[in-house]
Amino acid sequence: MSNTLIAPDSPLLDSCDVLIAGSGIVGLAHAVAALDAGHRVVVVERDSRPVGASIRNFGHVCVTGQAGDLAELAAVSRERWLTMAARADVRVAESGGVAVARGADELAVLEELQDSRPDAVRLLTREQIRALLGGAGSDSIVGGAHLVADLRVDPRTAAGTIATWLAGQDGARVHFGTAYLGTDGTHAVTSRGRVRADRVVVCVGHDLDYLYPDLAEANDVRRCALQMALVEGPGATIAPAVLTATSLLRYDAFAQTSAAAALRARITAASPDLVGIDANVMFTQRPDGRLLIGDSHHTERTVDPFLEEDTTETIHREICRVLGVDRLTFRQRWQGVYASSGRAPYLAADFGDHLSVRSVTSGVGMTISFGLAQRTFPN
Repeated sequence: MSNTLIAPDSPLLDSCDVLIAGSGIVGLAHAVAALDAGHRVVVVERDSRPVGASIRNFGHVCVTGQAGDLAELAAVSRERWLTMAARADVRVAESGGVAVARGADELAVLEELQDSRPDAVRLLTREQIRALLGGAGSDSIVGGAHLVADLRVDPRTAAGTIATWLAGQDGARVHFGTAYLGTDGTHAVTSRGRVRADRVVVCVGHDLDYLYPDLAEANDVRRCALQMALVEGPGATIAPAVLTATSLLRYDAFAQTSAAAALRARITAASPDLVGIDANVMFTQRPDGRLLIGDSHHTERTVDPFLEEDTTETIHREICRVLGVDRLTFRQRWQGVYASSGRAPYLAADFGDHLSVRSVTSGVGMTISFGLAQRTFPN
């Protein structure tokens, strides 16, 4: 598979064993894994810094919410995040997650999961939940659970910090402002010239169809657009990622419990506004105290860039109900976009020994990328 767009006599930009296309967390995780496996690595990124899905999310490494194969990838990824905290000075907090329950059906889901995974899920009282919320929280909270293994990173800085660290390592280079255009089997072709590479790993997320449209179509890779916002915090320190009832229906470990059916039926009947925007109502707190809140989901091949104020207000209203406040002050609003496929949670495709494609297609890139990279480059 090739799509060479530059003449064979174009200048030689660099040479390496492995070229990684894309400096999102998927690409950076693969670059670190390749370097650790003893390869000389070059990363090319079309933008001047990471600005894609990897900085537009909650920074939640959602280990507890995964099941099956994703749980295995998440467990490996968790350890790699902790390693990167020491190696690259990435801010990683072992504060876990907290699932806030405001109804008996939500508690039933958490209780069922706790029965099967007692080391990972610790049931909490209303008072304990409110303590984890820094004293905030509405009177409607009836309890919840601490999701012990979950991690927190700052999405605004994590990818950039790893890229900077990687660029300073022997055997690794990062070329920003350099777009990957294709490969001829010997060289990767970029907007700044050729890179001689034994292997190319393409990690461009939802933009896969710009490079390999047939592969994207065959795997039903589309764009999932979501709405998020940055708001002033409630004056409390909230260390864990905070999940709500809609989160329990999104992540497989919760959604696959028998108790989830009753919860789904209740939310479908009582909260059509949340169902209509395919909401995962949750929030995390940045180091400056502000909250990242979200999010909605809408999937198609090409998504409109426009934000719906009703969607933002639906999410905001639900967050306020959890925190027990009337309103939160907005500071930023944005559209996130990530790769999505109804066929599989990630795409791992190899074309001979020279070209590979890796993409997380389920919105859990921060959670499983390092695990996926470890499978690609075991060491």
